[in-house]
Amino acid sequence: MKGIKKMLLVFLGLMILFFIFLVWYEHTYSMEVIEPYEINSPRLKKTLLIATQGSHFKDKVTTGLVDSYKTDSIHIKIIDITSLDAVRVKDYNAILIIHTWETWNPPVAVKTFINRTKKYASKIVVFTTSGDGNYKMEGVDAITGESVLADVPLYIEKIKMRLNPLLIIKK
Repeated sequence: MKGIKKMLLVFLGLMILFFIFLVWYEHTYSMEVIEPYEINSPRLKKTLLIATQGSHFKDKVTTGLVDSYKTDSIHIKIIDITSLDAVRVKDYNAILIIHTWETWNPPVAVKTFINRTKKYASKIVVFTTSGDGNYKMEGVDAITGESVLADVPLYIEKIKMRLNPLLIIKK
């Protein structure tokens, strides 16, 4: 009987440690929710939606893209990926989704949006970041990479190469 009690206590202790680890991991590595904002008039004919998550790296990529496009006649709307369920793809010339691969999967909001909008895949550009930079959704032609600040200009250029034809920008 003592052996069973001891094993139960060890198992319970391990479960508590695992739970503490999960809480710590979520707190340390989860993305912040960003506040939506818009650049340029919504009456412009060209429209770009950027759905992203809050992190220093993603903020730098988003800011670089906004700075690059804000002088063009493009309405740019930036939202958090958690708002993708309300997005109508028909309202935009191009949609960029910037997200992190979380616990071996894309965020649920991203996966749901991609599955819901498959017929508009040609208007959607996806940039997925992960620990080793290789993870992406199956069947999605995504740009992938690690969240390395020194690589921000490289990713901005890769993303612009995909967005420019959708926005009919020749640069």
